[in-house]
Amino acid sequence: MPGARLLFSLDPAVAHLNHGSFGAVPLGVQRVQQRLRDEMEANPLRFFARGLADRIEYTRRHLATFLGAEPDGAALVGNATLGTALVLQSLDLRAGDEIVLTDHGYGAVRLAVERETRRTGAVLRTLAIPLGATDDELVAIVRSGLRPGRTRLLITDQLSSATVRLFPAAAIAAAARDQGVPVLVDAAHVPGMLPVAVRDIGADFWVGNLHKWALAPRGTALLAVAPRWRSRIEPLAVSWEQASGFPLNVEYQSTLDYTPWLAAPTGLFTLRTLGLDAVRGHNEALAVYGQQVIGAALGLDPGDLPQPGGPAVAMRVLPLPPGLAGTVEEARALRQRIADELSAEVAMNARNGRGYLRISAQVYNRAEEYEQLAERLPALLARSGPR
Repeated sequence: MPGARLLFSLDPAVAHLNHGSFGAVPLGVQRVQQRLRDEMEANPLRFFARGLADRIEYTRRHLATFLGAEPDGAALVGNATLGTALVLQSLDLRAGDEIVLTDHGYGAVRLAVERETRRTGAVLRTLAIPLGATDDELVAIVRSGLRPGRTRLLITDQLSSATVRLFPAAAIAAAARDQGVPVLVDAAHVPGMLPVAVRDIGADFWVGNLHKWALAPRGTALLAVAPRWRSRIEPLAVSWEQASGFPLNVEYQSTLDYTPWLAAPTGLFTLRTLGLDAVRGHNEALAVYGQQVIGAALGLDPGDLPQPGGPAVAMRVLPLPPGLAGTVEEARALRQRIADELSAEVAMNARNGRGYLRISAQVYNRAEEYEQLAERLPALLARSGPR
């Protein structure tokens, strides 16, 4: 979008094509957060001891309303992975119980589940979802993969980080509900990027980051919890609002830095000022263009370019030639080479022995950034190939 780059403090010598990983905080939001830090340091006792709970509640209500979630049934948390950990440790898992994931899930979520299963004796089971599966096929795989009485939680993405696939979250939640299986929806990339009404999804738990596409400072996410679970959600560490119950007992952690949360509404203000529909339209169109131009440079047939399965998605993935970035370690190394040699920040993932490059599009991006990457990437990949 014209002039949007000026809203950010990004290094102009780098093509920032990976907004999806850590976001980028607009200057106006940075300044609001700095003013909050200044207020906190001017009188820490007043900041923490007088009215902080009310300010947190106000922020939560603002963010929850934007996402179509019930404010009293949601809690501000640091990120989606932390929200997942809160849910896992509230399930009272025992030996023989199982947690079900899909093979599109986020790596840190899997690590959290693995830790909890080691601690409790529960087991982790993974459902394989083909990249090209239709929504009906996807729901059928999930439905047949659940074991009522044993499956204590299904974790599904709403938009997968690794494969940029939109999951029919509401249909999955309904299928699981029919079998009495609770559902956690990992919606890390949804807030700000996609229109959402959390209450209409019908999940037991839903968690999304606002420090990506909603332009909030990092460390801002919302965990929404269905009524029957709220009394069972316990903070990872007990603090002075424990007696208040959910959500404040989760949110209030004494000397936590609350300035990211309190500044988050300014991110939504920035989005609304730019125009939500305009931002979403711009980002989707640019992501599509980036995938097409880079895909053509890599010799990929347009039909081989994975599609997200729905509108307004501001990320795309491209499969790399066989033998490149097939492991997590190789993917990290190739991403670093692209950053160092091409001055372009992208995401790189390995799935089933195949490397995938992920690009994002945000208002500060321009078409020529993808064109330049497309021009230079093939030669770098040729140098990086198997010897």
